[in-house]
Amino acid sequence: MPETKNSKNNENVAADVDFLDETKPETTQINFAPLLTTGSGLNEGTVRAISAAKHEPEWMLTIRLHAFATYQKLHQPQFGPDLSALDLAHINYFQRSTPGVARDWADVPAELKNTFEQMGVPEAERRYLAGASAQFESEVVYEHLQDAIESRGIIFCSMDQAVAEHPEIVRQYFGQLVPDSDNLYAALNTAVWSGGTFLYVPAGVFLDMPLQSFFRINAGRSGQFERTMIVVEPGAHINYVEGCTAPTYSEDSLHAAVVEVFVHKDAYARYTTIQNWSNNVYSLETKRASADAGATMEWVDGNLGSKVTMKYPSVYLDGEGAHGTMLSIAVAGRGIVLDSGARMIHNAPNTSSSIVSKSIAKDGGATDYRGTVRFGPQAHGAFAHVECDTILMDESSRSNTIPINEVHCSDVAMEHEAKVSKVSEAQLYYLMSRGLTEEKANEMIIMGFVEPFAKELPMEYAVELNRLIKMEMAGSVG
Repeated sequence: MPETKNSKNNENVAADVDFLDETKPETTQINFAPLLTTGSGLNEGTVRAISAAKHEPEWMLTIRLHAFATYQKLHQPQFGPDLSALDLAHINYFQRSTPGVARDWADVPAELKNTFEQMGVPEAERRYLAGASAQFESEVVYEHLQDAIESRGIIFCSMDQAVAEHPEIVRQYFGQLVPDSDNLYAALNTAVWSGGTFLYVPAGVFLDMPLQSFFRINAGRSGQFERTMIVVEPGAHINYVEGCTAPTYSEDSLHAAVVEVFVHKDAYARYTTIQNWSNNVYSLETKRASADAGATMEWVDGNLGSKVTMKYPSVYLDGEGAHGTMLSIAVAGRGIVLDSGARMIHNAPNTSSSIVSKSIAKDGGATDYRGTVRFGPQAHGAFAHVECDTILMDESSRSNTIPINEVHCSDVAMEHEAKVSKVSEAQLYYLMSRGLTEEKANEMIIMGFVEPFAKELPMEYAVELNRLIKMEMAGSVG
């Protein structure tokens, strides 16, 4: 989502895991009355009701009310996809599906357990996960953390729990990278946020196993407003992965997340997202990170489905030698607009950044890259690389590259390249001359195109992403 210049101030071994697969029968969509809901619409009473339902301290209610007042003064972004069909007045802003967070899988209600079993949560956790958290509608319903991880001082819980149990950390960092004034959907999230992940990694702690979360929207005309905060103390190392999914339904829904990641001196953080929303979801997110001296922040971002996506993960390179990367893949089919990219803000000497964006558009879909690289006055010796590659599968699909490069320092270097192409006829001819059908040849070319992205994912995500893309490409013959 949009940001102001000074807004920072105010994922091969195969594993058959299905948590992102929406080709399953309709049993994956469970319809039942929530235990608590604020109903349709938003006003100050809704905000107060959400805070009261969570038994929040007064300071968080104050933050929410301030954000709601800000929200009422802001407008839709003046760029990007058309959002006029999104009816914010008839969204359900909060739904509680369970009495509380289940710490053991056996304690999760049967209906929700069925949903998350089909998403692969137990299987993934059993094979790969150091910890797992699963959010259904507005709140986290399942959370598990291995004792070995907890004993190292890592805090991995829902944001709701963090507000109650770790208020000193939350108050220190909340809204520091994404203030409520940043954009309409940041203000909305701050006012009505619910669930999301809190991750705190103490200084010097190295964790090579990924911590993972799963987010599910199960009903139409509903909103999910998770708030994620990650703090990586000096010299620490963390890898966080999230999967997002929704079934198909007839009414539009909204996913408006806010993510803030603080990577302190010489620390490393990787944040991986694979989103497979239905084509009735508006995914409008604000994701931002800061990297102190010698720190590295990596975004790995995969987007499939959704009616409209607007997402531009940012890294503020605030300390000397800080490094930021963004590796993304977007696949857009009929009726889908994916407007995504990255922002690298160089605020210190000898910082470096890399943006690699790959996209595929088919059946009239649209994939747009929108990115910013800014070299501030103190960014002496900084370097940035931007690479945007798009494959258009037919004449009706489209792609635009919209870069913004700001240079306020004379001794910096930047590389930018962009390429839009169709599937290579020479490659097709070669593969078909070896006996492959045109459809199979297309599939092989596409999978080679996305391979640099897939190899960066944890193995279960890479397998699932490849399967989803193959399904998306079924029937595409150029």
